Amino acid sequence: MTAGVFVDSWVYALGERKMHVAESAAAGRLLSDPADLESAGFRYHHVCEPGTGAYDLARAAAVRLREAGELDEVDAIVYATCIPANANTGDAAAWERTRDVKHLMDFPASRLQADLDLDEAVVIGLNQQACTAMLGSLRVAGAMLGAEPGWRRVLCVTADRFPEGALYEQAYNLISDGAAACVVSRRPAGLRLVAAHQITNGALGTAGDDETVGSYFAYTHRLVRQTLDRAGLTPGDVDWVVTQNTNDKAWRILARLLGIDHDRVWAPSMPDTGHIISADNVVNLSMLLESGRVRPGQRIVLVMAGFGLNWQCVVLEATGDLRPPVPGATP
Repeated sequence: MTAGVFVDSWVYALGERKMHVAESAAAGRLLSDPADLESAGFRYHHVCEPGTGAYDLARAAAVRLREAGELDEVDAIVYATCIPANANTGDAAAWERTRDVKHLMDFPASRLQADLDLDEAVVIGLNQQACTAMLGSLRVAGAMLGAEPGWRRVLCVTADRFPEGALYEQAYNLISDGAAACVVSRRPAGLRLVAAHQITNGALGTAGDDETVGSYFAYTHRLVRQTLDRAGLTPGDVDWVVTQNTNDKAWRILARLLGIDHDRVWAPSMPDTGHIISADNVVNLSMLLESGRVRPGQRIVLVMAGFGLNWQCVVLEATGDLRPPVPGATP
């Protein structure tokens, strides 16, 4: 990874309705018994109102960055979605009525560029990486800055909401609708992008929930070790591991397998937000930065697993330019 690539300006947005796991179970949104989900560490999740789409979440997060003056000199937008349908803001009824495919190509990244007046920015859509898409966008942004000497800053956005009537549980995880954004830059900022790595096993793309859970430990262990090797680090060099919001017992096992002290594993948002698709790392990292515990020189590992099946990991190093994150947004 290019030595002069930095990440800052973390922000997120959540669905408006905060619901207890028992409430969602009663409404038929879950597969598991709510007591089982609570025992795994889940309590609440956030669901969008019927009129709120994934783009509304993305815009809410990005507008906070604009209001904070964080979107100057943006040369590109990487807009990542987990669910392919969220990569189109077009009217499905208009497509069915007219049979005109332009209604299937109303791209949210282009709309965001126009709404934010980022006229000079190119837009790139990123999908098929499931819940790992935000980490994938950091990797793509870093590579683009390395390939484009004249570029200065890249806005990374991820946004997903489940369609009306969907189950809000996947692979035994309680799901929230949400979005997150940050800026990847040449300008020295709070966290330096040290390394990024991805593993994909397409043969497991149609795996069931039990198979997905069964593959999680072996692949996540392999992913983290390979990423640390890329960064020239050992588990003992890791100061923080910022994870996705999954069963809170999983990282007790993984920390032991990796030789990382479990006290360094950080996912405090899980009881309040559930698994926010691709935004977990941003929410948890924001809370870590807000806590004041991060010191210059510390290494932070972000880890995500997603369908496809995909696993992605990013290593960040805190600099002397650490700032509090931009406050979280709501639609």
